[in-house]
Amino acid sequence: MIKGNIGEWSEIYTLLKIVGDKKLFAGNSDLEKLESLIFPIIKVLRDESNGTFEYSYDNDIVVISGNEQQFRIPLSKFKELASQLLQYLKTFSETTSSFPDIELFLNSFNCYSLKAKSSVKSDIRIIIHDQRTGTKPELGFSIKSQLGKPATLFNSSQGSNFIYRIDEIKLSHNQIEEINNLNTRSKIQDRVKMILAYGATLNFQKTEGSIFHNNLTLIDSLLPEILSEIIINFSTSKFNKLIDLIETIKSKNPLNFDISNNHSFYNYKIKRLLSDIALGMVPTTVWTGQLDTTGGYLVIKEDGEILCYHIYNRNEFEDYLLANTKIINPSSTRLKFGKVYEQNRNQYFKLNLQIRFIK
Repeated sequence: MIKGNIGEWSEIYTLLKIVGDKKLFAGNSDLEKLESLIFPIIKVLRDESNGTFEYSYDNDIVVISGNEQQFRIPLSKFKELASQLLQYLKTFSETTSSFPDIELFLNSFNCYSLKAKSSVKSDIRIIIHDQRTGTKPELGFSIKSQLGKPATLFNSSQGSNFIYRIDEIKLSHNQIEEINNLNTRSKIQDRVKMILAYGATLNFQKTEGSIFHNNLTLIDSLLPEILSEIIINFSTSKFNKLIDLIETIKSKNPLNFDISNNHSFYNYKIKRLLSDIALGMVPTTVWTGQLDTTGGYLVIKEDGEILCYHIYNRNEFEDYLLANTKIINPSSTRLKFGKVYEQNRNQYFKLNLQIRFIK
């Protein structure tokens, strides 16, 4: 019997749903489908532990090929089981669950695993017909489900700590103890506010990890400074959505860009960052800018509709990432940040960020 969490079963739902639909709809930043941007599906490919399986069509029959075997199943069965699995997922209450009727259907065409093969970067690959260009590209996707807890876009590490020097005043020993011992629910933000309330300023110096700093600089030389401003703004304001934080930064323009002609410097640079994170940039590995086969996301909405966001349609992809992400604080204990400390006669404070989807 197969048991899995809601994210793993969401991969199976995606397979059943898109094969049954025979088409993908692109989405906009508001998670609405773009009726004018439809991609007919020619073939779906899924890498499983027992091989790669191809799902193609012969009119209303789904032809499944893999391991020198072929199965022919009515398209209507995929639609029926997708609808059934969606109802299960909407009422998913356990950490893991099994659905014997869904499993029986999957086993009928040699599908025995919920997740794609772990060594493969894409959850699913789809060959589409692009009606605008007449081409038939193969697009790789990660699957993001709104049916469970919000997914994380950027997982922080100790190397992604941002180090700030405390200037203007020198905090006393008692003040440092008071700040570091503050243990409210929003303790990191409250510690930052207390530092500033004492008349100090926080001036960004560097990130703790050189790989992360260089990854950011590769994408844009000013990204470390821009992110450092966004983190301070997050720590001192009521905002956590990236799109709101950027609007605030734009109005302050801390990097003194020439905005006389309304250039969207901050939006553009953060969109580039989010896009590269989505395509594989992590803080602990050297980023070359080389895109892997996962070029986008399939987003399962709460009503079961699936929308396609892909670097193939870069504008929609980046707009979606910016409009649907927020900043949260990761574990300060695990990543060793959020306390005033002294080094070489200076005082410092570290901050970090995690970027998560809103839903």
